[in-house]
Amino acid sequence: MITNLRAKNFKSWADTGDLRIAPLTGFFGTNSSGKTSILQMLLTLKQTAESADRRQVLFTGDKNSLVDLGTFYDLIHNHERNKSVELKLSWDLPEELNITNPETEKEILYSIESLSFTTSIRDIKIPTVEYFLYQFDKHKFGMSQNESQRARYKLDTGDYKTKRVPGRVWPLPPPVKCYGFPDEAIGYFQNTGFLPQFVLALEQMFSRTLYLGPLREYPQRNYIWAGETPSDVGRKGEDAVAALLAARDDGKRRFRIRGKKKNRYITIEQRISEWMQKMALIYSFELKSIAENRKDYELRIKKSENSSEVLITDVGFGVSQILPVLVLCYYAPENSTIILEQPEIHLHPSVQAMLADVLMEVVKERKIQVIFESHSEYFLHRIQRRVAEQQITPDQTVLYFCSMGETASHIENLQLDLSGNISNWPKDFFGDATGDLVAMTEAAMRRQMMAES
Repeated sequence: MITNLRAKNFKSWADTGDLRIAPLTGFFGTNSSGKTSILQMLLTLKQTAESADRRQVLFTGDKNSLVDLGTFYDLIHNHERNKSVELKLSWDLPEELNITNPETEKEILYSIESLSFTTSIRDIKIPTVEYFLYQFDKHKFGMSQNESQRARYKLDTGDYKTKRVPGRVWPLPPPVKCYGFPDEAIGYFQNTGFLPQFVLALEQMFSRTLYLGPLREYPQRNYIWAGETPSDVGRKGEDAVAALLAARDDGKRRFRIRGKKKNRYITIEQRISEWMQKMALIYSFELKSIAENRKDYELRIKKSENSSEVLITDVGFGVSQILPVLVLCYYAPENSTIILEQPEIHLHPSVQAMLADVLMEVVKERKIQVIFESHSEYFLHRIQRRVAEQQITPDQTVLYFCSMGETASHIENLQLDLSGNISNWPKDFFGDATGDLVAMTEAAMRRQMMAES
């Protein structure tokens, strides 16, 4: 679970400052205020980790990637090439990482429960890593450029004493991507064989980070599933139906309903159907094979208890837009981090509020972390209400408000108390609703006065 992040000179941000990331973290703000850029920082690192090109320092994306930020020049704050882009994040490990002594393979050197990672990249003709660093407790391991020969690198190991292999002292080559130790960092030393474990921990964290974008696929009259098990629902929700079928075929992905005497377990499909019924979107839905031994499926929906079944294409658009969000929330493995952009898009206000309840449920019951960006006041107000009702604590959630200054984005931590009140509510957070009501009343009074005169 991600616990902190920071970005310097990244897109509209000169410096985000150190941001606490809670199990439920929300970013609000006006358009072009920088809230999406914070999510893009994580997604850029994720797609870099998943890229096959070990020499590409930072994969800024293409039309098939999670995000496409153009060139490295495009993402530098104010396009100032003399500045370095610095990205930092911290996360808790799902289980303790024990580092053993490479020379004895018995003695445990470090037992690690959480890690921090920092990288600094500069545009020196091409994007170049200035340094990267893994930190835990008071220990650190990383690489940095030599001050005299910047094309060469050295190991930074803090108080850990490395032992060079006898022979000629060869310089280290550049890092792998922006976070990895080259093979020589292990081959040139007798006692650094554990360094790849830090890299693996970072890559595993990003493999557990799942993303759903704001623009989702249109519903289809039939879906093709050949037995694959997708890792998530796809950035546009295109794999939501495949994920449901894979979960059904697996039989192990079930949701626990806590009871006073006994817990009950239901399928993902059942829980999603329950939520959509609560939201008054549908009465029920069912995935059906068109014919035996075929890989064609239809998603059929009943709008009311006594209505006939229809295809998902023949009901309101909101059903197809919320379905990938619900599937991802219940399909994602425990200890995953879900990143959502505008999950409330195309939804009625009452449904937006209940979707916030869904996110709070999976945070509490499934050990899922949710990081979202939203424009919905109904979403926010439901979180405030649940805090007041003690269904979620201020420690379990953190909310931020982003705004755009003259040259850079700014961020403010919304102070949420135990009663659900926000003490530092920004001016015109969701527009000037009160001003609109006053103006409407004044206009009605003027019209009435004119009629009487």
